[in-house]
Amino acid sequence: MSAGVRIDAWVCAVRLMKTRSAASSACKAGHVRVNGERAKPSQSVVVGDHVRVLTPGGEKLVTVEKLIVKRVGAPQAAECYTDRTPPPPPKEERVVIGVRERGAGRPTKRDRRELDRLQGRAP
Repeated sequence: MSAGVRIDAWVCAVRLMKTRSAASSACKAGHVRVNGERAKPSQSVVVGDHVRVLTPGGEKLVTVEKLIVKRVGAPQAAECYTDRTPPPPPKEERVVIGVRERGAGRPTKRDRRELDRLQGRAP
């Protein structure tokens, strides 16, 4: 039975993060959790662990299936984990927030009332 692989090396090897330094920084910032606990970059991961990673593309929930250290191609990397990330909500359920153009200045009273109406606040 293997002892395990460093979490920062594994996250990089299976292509959840672009570089090992980015994976290490994410661990230090608390964006990587192993079995619900914050992971330090040197923490070992073993087969069967549940890993949660907050990536720039969104949160990923994976289960470790195979341990690797070296970065491999995408098809081989996909065999090393089971993706348990829930699908994103349908567009109808997403909240639409009014967006102002950059440099438009402070909203006028009329703009603010429109924003309040869009956000479902008092009329």
